[in-house]
Amino acid sequence: MAEINERASTSSEPTTPAPRPISAANAELNHLAKDMFSKTSDYLQGQLESTSDEYKLLEDMNKATGQRYADMKEVTTNVADRLKQLNEKYVTLRPYLDQIDEIDTSSKRLEEAAYQLDSFVKNLEAKFKQLEKSGSS
Repeated sequence: MAEINERASTSSEPTTPAPRPISAANAELNHLAKDMFSKTSDYLQGQLESTSDEYKLLEDMNKATGQRYADMKEVTTNVADRLKQLNEKYVTLRPYLDQIDEIDTSSKRLEEAAYQLDSFVKNLEAKFKQLEKSGSS
């Protein structure tokens, strides 16, 4: 038992391993690992920036589309208001338009009657000339 105590008393301080010298291969591996992590970081940063830019573009497109729809809504509101005004004017003009239609129908009948009367007068005139010729001969 004395032997165990002797070892225990001599090794009371923890031993730290001595730093190993870095070989050229280990130095190259460290350099390559740092390079890989740097390039991976750059790649991921680029991907994140690209995605961020795409979202920004989508946001801008949505804003432009929203503005366009707001403009179209304003235009359609104006068109609807103008259509309502035109319909109101049409309602007030309707009796006059009906009178115009009646006058047009009457003028067509009057024109027909004038043509018939002209035809009758021509026939009558032709008969009168015939009678005049037969009476003077």
